[in-house]
Amino acid sequence: MNDRLFLGCVSREPRAGCPAILGCPLDETSTYRRGSDKAPHAIRDASESIETYSPFFDRDITDFFFSDSGDVDLTSPNLDSALHRIEANVSEILRWSALPLCIGGEHTITLPIIKALAKFSDDFVVVHADAHSDLREDYEGSFINHATVIKRVADIVGPERVIQLGVRSGTKEEFSWMRENMTLIQWGPGGEKALLKRVHGRFVYLTLDLDVLDPACMPATGNPETGGWYYGDLERLFSLLSGEKMLGADLVELNPSLDASEVGTITAAKIIRELLIVLSSANASSRK
Repeated sequence: MNDRLFLGCVSREPRAGCPAILGCPLDETSTYRRGSDKAPHAIRDASESIETYSPFFDRDITDFFFSDSGDVDLTSPNLDSALHRIEANVSEILRWSALPLCIGGEHTITLPIIKALAKFSDDFVVVHADAHSDLREDYEGSFINHATVIKRVADIVGPERVIQLGVRSGTKEEFSWMRENMTLIQWGPGGEKALLKRVHGRFVYLTLDLDVLDPACMPATGNPETGGWYYGDLERLFSLLSGEKMLGADLVELNPSLDASEVGTITAAKIIRELLIVLSSANASSRK
């Protein structure tokens, strides 16, 4: 276990209504450039290089409680066992009525998280920000992996509760599925209004694949795709979600081994800081 907690954290024990960080260092199904399992440790280390204060939100993460439970033990080489352990750890956070903020690892971690959430709530939407649709029925002979994860999520919650942003890569069949099920929202003019219409007043879970960002500002991912978002696009998303009822979030697919400058890892740490504020703000808003 990494003994270092995320910047400003003072507790490993979750608290009701508060964000709870959980590292999920899974990298079992990656098919191109591996190394995302090192991300939770690297992001915690990089968090020491940023401030606890967010100028964007005008809030400081030391002004509210959040916990960091460390990393799930994923030493088992068996994928099913690893996913079960993630689900069990997230379920424990939910038993505290806390808000899981999971740091991957590959995108497959979202599946056990959603399985855990579905046991506690049957009415939430999943906002999926990613360069890739991740909607394949199977990939290289496997039913569960980073390229099928959102299809497996849709199998659990239903396509009508999946909202996809930033997608610019996928098969013809995947794009047909998105059009048929109306899951994809274009994040241009009118995008925020369209998203707000889908999420307002509902419970929301956010899964954020860092390759939604353009490689010019986030090259440290296993499968970069040109033509992506810039940081301001994320800020627009965070601003909108901070007013909604969040159940949790995850950040996935940072690959520290591809990050010689550490700019990507520091950016990921800053995103975790902002997500802590989003979860804390959204939770406070839902209690009003």
